[in-house]
Amino acid sequence: MRRLLLPLLVAVAALTACTDADGKPSAEPTPTASTSAPAPPTATAVPVPENRACYDLGYDQAVAPTSDADPVDCQADHTSMTFAVGRLDTVVDGHLLAVDSGHVQAQVAETCPGRMADFVGGTREARRLSMLRAVWFTPTVEESDAGASWYRCDLTALAGDEKLAPLTGRLARVLDKPEGQERYGMCGTAEPGTPDFARVICSERHSWRAVATVPFRPGAYPGLEKVRGAGDTPCQDAARAIADDTLNFRWGYEWPTAEQWAAGQTYGLCWAPD
Repeated sequence: MRRLLLPLLVAVAALTACTDADGKPSAEPTPTASTSAPAPPTATAVPVPENRACYDLGYDQAVAPTSDADPVDCQADHTSMTFAVGRLDTVVDGHLLAVDSGHVQAQVAETCPGRMADFVGGTREARRLSMLRAVWFTPTVEESDAGASWYRCDLTALAGDEKLAPLTGRLARVLDKPEGQERYGMCGTAEPGTPDFARVICSERHSWRAVATVPFRPGAYPGLEKVRGAGDTPCQDAARAIADDTLNFRWGYEWPTAEQWAAGQTYGLCWAPD
C-alpha cells in the first residue's frame, strides 16, 4: 500500500534509491588458439542513506516510485528529513523475496509510522491533528540485486492537497511543544463541509482548526449511522472548551468513511473556528 488516506488527506510513500555503478567484464583475447572466459560482471550496491539527511522534494517526487534527489543542507530549504534508517528482512522461510514484494514493503509501511511517532513525540491525538506524515523509501530492484538492503524513513509535512510544506526548526520531539503543534497543525480554509473548505497546514491562511479526535475501536467498520452520531458530544465539548462564549459557539465534525476506515483511519475529527 503506497498511500494512507485521512479525510481528504494523503500520507505519501514512495520507493526511492540512488544510482549504482556496474562493474564491466574485462576479457582481452590472448594470442593463443583459445581465449579466456570473460570475468563475471560485478555490481556495487548503493550506500546506505544517511540518517538526518534533508531533501528538497516536490509532492510528485515524494510519491514517485524512485527518486534521484540528492541531499541538501538542512539549513537550506527542504521538505523532507530522514529520521530512521534500517535493514530490510528479505528472507522468509529460507526464500529470498524481491524488494518490491508485498511482504517486504509491508515491513516498511508498518515500521516508519511507528518510528515517526517516537521521533516527533506528542500524544497520538497531537500526531493525528498534525499535517506531519512519514514517507518511506527502499532500493530499486536493480540496487537490491546488487546487495542493497536498507529502508529509509523521512518526515514530511503536507501544506495542502498534493503540496508539501517546508520543514523548519528542530523536528525531534516537535509535537511535545505547543509551538510545534501550532506550526504543523491541521487547519481549514472554511467551515468543514462547505464548498470552500480545504485542509491546509496551520501556518497557511485559515479560518478553522481541527481541535480533537473521536476515536473508535479498530475492527470492522461500525457503519455510517454509528460513526456519524459519535462526534456530537465530544466535538461540542472540545469547541466549547476553547470558545470565547461557552453558550454561543460553532463546531464541526468529520466522521471516517468506510474507505478511510479500511485505509487505517479509525477516528473522526472535531473542528472549531480559529
